[in-house]
Amino acid sequence: MGEGVDPTQMCRSLVDKVAQSEQLLAIADPDLLILFEDWLEELESEVRVLLKMHGPLDENALADKLGLSRRGATFLLSKLAREG
Repeated sequence: MGEGVDPTQMCRSLVDKVAQSEQLLAIADPDLLILFEDWLEELESEVRVLLKMHGPLDENALADKLGLSRRGATFLLSKLAREG
């Protein structure tokens, strides 16, 4: 990453944008979407590991552990719950 780039803030921003997925799909380059999907899968794997290690976590605890916004953590927990 270049100097002055905050990767945590960048991740927070990306996860928050998932809530606007229809808009993202309409404007995003297909190659960028593939990278985003890969990154999201890695995040989901991290969440699964944390849940196995610590048991159920609320949005605030997950957000703190991953450096995400509460909204991003809520999205990840909801997505994983829907997928079982």
